[in-house]
Formats: sequence, structure tokens, C-alpha cells
Amino acid sequence: MSDLPTDAELLAFVEEMLPAQRATAVEQQLRESSELRERAAELIRVRDQGGRTVGEIWRRHRLSCPSRSELSSLVLGVLDSELADYIGFHIEQVGCRVCEANLEDLQEAHAALQQSAPPASRQERIFESSAGILRDRSRRD
Repeated sequence: MSDLPTDAELLAFVEEMLPAQRATAVEQQLRESSELRERAAELIRVRDQGGRTVGEIWRRHRLSCPSRSELSSLVLGVLDSELADYIGFHIEQVGCRVCEANLEDLQEAHAALQQSAPPASRQERIFESSAGILRDRSRRD
């Protein structure tokens, strides 16, 4: 068996928080190893009895996850580039499935609105262009 999962990965697997490819590998290893299943069961018992670590609290409460409004701003293209880069890292490198699902949901909703929305009025176009100018000015200040 190659690349045995860490304790953190086993708990993330149980909570369905691992990236899909890694979750598939861990599931296969759990099917093949009774020792690994026992280790996972012990980790779950400790977790359920109140064993808390900073990392576990961080993951469970998703403290590194962007808010849904930040994800929505990303979809609309109005998010600060540094935060947009972080969200890309969080979803693509960390592999946060919750944020990935939220982002996909927002992208689908945005696409549906774009298809059903009438063309922007002159007033809306002026507002959108002004919002971009104001955003750029606030970054410089």
C-alpha cells in the first residue's frame, strides 16, 4: 500500500472534506486494510468524545473558507485580486469540496440569470462602469 493517509486525512475522509481523487484512494486503502479501518474508528471515537485540536477546530468550522458572498463577488468579477487568488488556491490546491460546491452553485445561478436577463439599461451600464472606477480609486487610497 502506498501513501498511507494521515490522521487528518482519515478524519477529512469521514467528514467528506477530501478532494475527490484523494478520497477515492483513501477509500480503497480502507477497504483493503483492517488496521487502517481500526485506526479510523479510533480517530472517530476520540473526535466524538471531545478530543479537540486547533487543526480540527479550524477544519470543522471551516475558518479558512471564504464566505458565500465572497464567492459570489468572485463569480461577478468584482473581488479583490489577492482574495481571488486565495480562493483559487483554496479550491484548487487545498481541494475544499464545500467551497467548490458553493462556487459551482453560484456560477450556475449566475449563468441562468445571464441567459434570462434582459439587456442592461443605459442607467445600469453607467452604474456598473462607475462602480469599477470607484473600486479602482479605493484600492489606490
